[in-house]
Amino acid sequence: MKVKKYVAPTMPEAMKQIRAELGTDAVILNSKIVTTGGFLGFFKKESIEVIAAMDEVVQAERRMQFEQPKVKVKPIVKPLTTTEEKEVVPAPTRNADMSNATPIPKEANQKGTKERDGDMLAEIAGLKKMLLAATEKQTDLPLPEPIQKCGQRLLDQEVPKEMRDELISSLLQKWYSNGTGVSEREVNKWLRQELYDRLSTLSFGGISFTKKYINLVGPTGVGKTTTLAKIAAECTLKYKKKVALITTDTYRIAAIDQLKTYAKILNVPLEVCYSLEDYKQACEAFKDYDIVLIDTAGRNFRNQQYVEDLKKIVDFEQDMETYLVLALTAKQRDMMDIYEQFSLIKINKFIFTKADETSTYGAMLHMMKTSHLGVAYITNGQNVPDDMISVNREQVTNFILGVE
Repeated sequence: MKVKKYVAPTMPEAMKQIRAELGTDAVILNSKIVTTGGFLGFFKKESIEVIAAMDEVVQAERRMQFEQPKVKVKPIVKPLTTTEEKEVVPAPTRNADMSNATPIPKEANQKGTKERDGDMLAEIAGLKKMLLAATEKQTDLPLPEPIQKCGQRLLDQEVPKEMRDELISSLLQKWYSNGTGVSEREVNKWLRQELYDRLSTLSFGGISFTKKYINLVGPTGVGKTTTLAKIAAECTLKYKKKVALITTDTYRIAAIDQLKTYAKILNVPLEVCYSLEDYKQACEAFKDYDIVLIDTAGRNFRNQQYVEDLKKIVDFEQDMETYLVLALTAKQRDMMDIYEQFSLIKINKFIFTKADETSTYGAMLHMMKTSHLGVAYITNGQNVPDDMISVNREQVTNFILGVE
């Protein structure tokens, strides 16, 4: 068997070299990611190293098929006795020296081939079929099974393809550097750590009380008013803070009535503001309070004028922290459009709602990595003050992996 190592920038290029040199009957024995080049540890380049093999017997037989003359050649045989008579095969090539040739019985020829190849051909038959399928589709070879399962898990969570590819690439590097004999449980730990590390630069957790004013913005229907009531209850009951509420949502009478009900239950004051002057007066009235929570109107996020109107009512420069509220049931593209509209004002963190109404959280990862913003809260129901989690990095990782 002829075995050779190939190094190429990508798997398709490596397979192109293998087909050109060893032919389409070649099989892949091993493949891994390697780094080449570099200077003092910098500028290293990732490549694919592939170990390929070609059975020389199969290669010779294929070559004989192409070299065989198209005209009929009368087999050259020795006289056989009645008891020795067997079926014979033609001479192998027309150019061979046939002066001393003796007939080769078919049974003996087949037996010799089996003895030379043994179980080796049967063992690599599956690999050969796999290689041909991969080359026809111009795709990479299948991943190791534990990494395949991780990839499927990320796909099920609707993690975007670019991020899935990055994570799978990191898992493959660890797989080969650890000798490939790694359990599925260990690979799952690698995936968790990869996600955890990628969130290390982001800020997580609820109100830190470093800012007096907490402002919630977002489109209609995401649950801003209910979430504001949950935060107010947490500040009042858990942290024993003196809390006040402001609403600028004058477009929906029901929203004002809803917040008034929450304010009455929590025994906290509420001011309704129709203009920036009203807002400043409310801030003056609440100057002795520890925390002031602001509810804004939810309107069509595609209308940029809505964000401009917010600036006319709320003073975003005054000791304020702003949370963008998004529903996890929304499409990823819509989430990005919402963020781009609201990025006209400074957003500090996300609040993701309706976690109980979906089983996929890949869009949350995409939003965090694209915007470089962390998460303050995740809500998972309508109950006040319950059904809200002030999350940390580990909890967000669990959500993304679909772990309870």
